[in-house]
Amino acid sequence: MRKLAPLTRRLLFFALFLVVESGDQINEFYPNERDALLQLRDSVKSSVFDLHSHWTGPPCYKNLSNWAGILCSDGHVIHLVLEEIQLTGSLPPTFLEQITFLKKLSFRNNFLYGSLPNLTGLVYLEFVLLSDNRFSGSIPEGYIELQNLTELELQGNDIEGSIPPFDQQSLIVFNVSSNKLEGPIPETSVLQRFPRSCYGNNSNLCGGIIGIPCPIPPFSPPKSPIPYISPPSPGEKKKNGLKVWSIALIAAAAALVPLSIMFILLGYFRRSKRKETQGEHKEGNISNENVKKRRYWSESTEDPERTLELEFFDKDTSVFDMDDLLRASAEVLGKGKLSTTYKAILESGVVVAVKRLKEMNSLSKKEFIQQMQLLGKLRHENLVEMISFYYSKEEKLIVYEYVPYGDLFELLHENRGIGRQPLNWTARISIIKDVAKALNFLHQSLPSHKVPHGNIRSKNVLIQQDPNNKNYHSKLTDYGFLPLLQSKESSKKLAVGKSPEFCQGKKLTRKADIYCFGILLLEVITGKIPGELFSPENGVTSIADDDLSEWVRTVVNNDWSTDILDMEILAQKEGYNEMLKLTELALECTDEVPEKRPKMSQVFRRIEEIEVEQKRSVNDVEDDSVS
Repeated sequence: MRKLAPLTRRLLFFALFLVVESGDQINEFYPNERDALLQLRDSVKSSVFDLHSHWTGPPCYKNLSNWAGILCSDGHVIHLVLEEIQLTGSLPPTFLEQITFLKKLSFRNNFLYGSLPNLTGLVYLEFVLLSDNRFSGSIPEGYIELQNLTELELQGNDIEGSIPPFDQQSLIVFNVSSNKLEGPIPETSVLQRFPRSCYGNNSNLCGGIIGIPCPIPPFSPPKSPIPYISPPSPGEKKKNGLKVWSIALIAAAAALVPLSIMFILLGYFRRSKRKETQGEHKEGNISNENVKKRRYWSESTEDPERTLELEFFDKDTSVFDMDDLLRASAEVLGKGKLSTTYKAILESGVVVAVKRLKEMNSLSKKEFIQQMQLLGKLRHENLVEMISFYYSKEEKLIVYEYVPYGDLFELLHENRGIGRQPLNWTARISIIKDVAKALNFLHQSLPSHKVPHGNIRSKNVLIQQDPNNKNYHSKLTDYGFLPLLQSKESSKKLAVGKSPEFCQGKKLTRKADIYCFGILLLEVITGKIPGELFSPENGVTSIADDDLSEWVRTVVNNDWSTDILDMEILAQKEGYNEMLKLTELALECTDEVPEKRPKMSQVFRRIEEIEVEQKRSVNDVEDDSVS
């Protein structure tokens, strides 16, 4: 029997794969969730995005989304995000009840009206972002039962009634400003830590946190007639004398009770006002993670080594202090295993990023400050600049410049599907070159560090976009943290914890950075998330190892080179040779033997050469099209 040609074998394999995939898709279809989303589709309209034509078929297949605005996990809808698409209409009252695994709900900046959605039973829900619509009615009491609620944004609507007593310790972003709310702000520990700006433009709200005393209801004496008491006989006067005086004393005390209450309340509001003028220590969205209040940022009086103020690396640029930071409004940008990062907007309008570090409490003040001073002096166009830091035994903060366009992970992986703007090959090579340039600078500037960066991953590549030509540029953040981690368990949470030498218990060198950079290259080339789409439990591949580099090696060795490319760049007419050259470089960087990996200076030089070839091939294609 004649052997099948390689192309024929591949087509047969692909056809078989489609059959298997189709069968799995049918088995993993959750009709209740789809029906709930179809209720939404049929209840709202958009002048810029046609949900009826795009929301068809199953919304999810395993971890992949088939519908725009949806994120999936194991076939379930976990994110529903439809922002700024001019949605009009009212939400179906109970459509979310069937989407039980929902974690994020966002309808920001639309024209939705009617009651706020019912969120009862959504035990996994963390983000509820409904700001800048036309919602009316009251805030459902059920919202206080959402035990995992992290962010609640309801500002810019027409919501009426009172604020429920939110007291979830997980809540770190809260905003109900610019509504029609009224009554006292509940005095829960959670609501009292947000600044007045989160309650502003609600003319009938009151409470110490916004400096408006709540009115005291007037005291009105009882109107029931005083019963007639017959005068006692002469023989009874002496006997009942004590009772008469007792009655008189009770009456006097009753008259004094309302006055006492008034004095107590006046004293309370006087104290509230005094606290507010002394720095408003309870204000601020930049808060704790489920346990500790943000009080740590300004107090920690039990720690004799604490730094009282922010320490700036450039004294000439210290345009704000700790009090300014405490009064800032903020939102969570990201949560990692070793830190949480916030965007902080100061009252002066200055915007910074604040990183709150974890698992570094065993560090001495001297060790921490020495490391900060070393890293804070580094200046490079492709490094996120450190501005200042704060130290206490239980609290360590780093203030960075704010980079506004998100990170490379979002750019590569989020909102895949209809309506997404593809990230072309030219943009990808430009971003990678910036990362390589920054990493090469770190390797030259930190000779004492065995692993100069230590945490290279797509979420630590922040994105800038040129407003004139829309070109992308990138900056590295989270560099130099490995010396601050004094246990193997903590170091394991960095990207270098995935390197073969770390897993084998061998000594780390700067070649561990090269390995992590190689994995980043493969993520950019393939569009795959390292360690996610290739894990055996997901059943997406037959490869036992969940390492992205192993999968790429297997495909390339079978001469299916273009099969590794992200679908968004596979359709481009130029750049194949450069894509495959970059793939070869990535595989060299991820060699299991550290000594076989190239130096960072060599990696950077080769990427520069590939970029030059890329520009030349683009120009050749343009010349051919003109001729």
